[in-house]
Amino acid sequence: MTRKATAAVVSDPQPATLFEAAADLLRANIADGKLGAGVVLQESALSERLSMSRATVKRALSILAQEGLIRKFSGRGYLVTGSDETPRRLDLRTLDLDLETLDDTVGKPNWLRIQDAVENALSRCLIFGRYRVVEALVAQEFDVSRTVVRDVLSRLQERGLVQKSASSRWVVEPLTAQRIKDKFELRMVLEVAALYSSEPDTAALVALANDIRALPEDRPVAPETWFDLDHRFFELAILSTPNQDLIHYVSANRGALWALQRVLFSIGLPPDRQSLLELCMVIDLLQAGTPTAAASMLSTHLENALNRTIAQLKIVSVINPPDDLAPYLVPAGDG
Repeated sequence: MTRKATAAVVSDPQPATLFEAAADLLRANIADGKLGAGVVLQESALSERLSMSRATVKRALSILAQEGLIRKFSGRGYLVTGSDETPRRLDLRTLDLDLETLDDTVGKPNWLRIQDAVENALSRCLIFGRYRVVEALVAQEFDVSRTVVRDVLSRLQERGLVQKSASSRWVVEPLTAQRIKDKFELRMVLEVAALYSSEPDTAALVALANDIRALPEDRPVAPETWFDLDHRFFELAILSTPNQDLIHYVSANRGALWALQRVLFSIGLPPDRQSLLELCMVIDLLQAGTPTAAASMLSTHLENALNRTIAQLKIVSVINPPDDLAPYLVPAGDG
């Protein structure tokens, strides 16, 4: 039997959890001398200063204690270690600390801070089988409550990335060939209908077509360039329909397919230039004032895109899942 290769799927760096961000900040301020030897660090004061929960600050202090940067002493809290460890009780709420080391996501709502990372993690397993998403492990991974986790998963459910099983567990269903065909069949109905009723920015469409045709022919299209051009067409020619219900269903149907495409690109399958040139043809027909012909060309483009995606799926069918899938994703089998 031929052994499957293991996918080397490139994942986006995960945002630091709040307690890691807090530990990084305190570590940097100790190194800079803003929190010198002997300064007493108390959870309550730091919690106010950093606008974080006491539980988060407690975990951060525990990390620094393990590193030997601070230690427990006879009083409350921790003491910054150093040459002179005479306890100094400063007002941490007003102390001039460098807060620049905080991650940009700190201070955002918890669901927003982690949603991109969870979405990326779920997307990575779409072609590798059925996975259960364990709420408690997601909460532990990102140092958030399970309420926040449910909020994020509910939002991703709307995008088609995760579903609730009959037993009310969160499950990522694999994008099989049949599911992909079903989604493209929906695209052929919904997106063609949206195109007919769209009210696109003519100048922006012309600029998009020019950008596509200007792509160098002597080198592959970069994945991010492909996504940028594909998204621009989607927004200009499809989402410009005044039908808000149609916009909702079209967008929900596309979410999982875009996620799938990102995974396929990440394991080395190149973006297809022909698919972009087909979009140019749709634009040309719209500019010529022939919406029926444009809709027909869009249908042809979607049929070709379906065939290309199925062909790519066959290629990756011999690849094992990557070794570094998120720890909160558990293989669920077919049940």
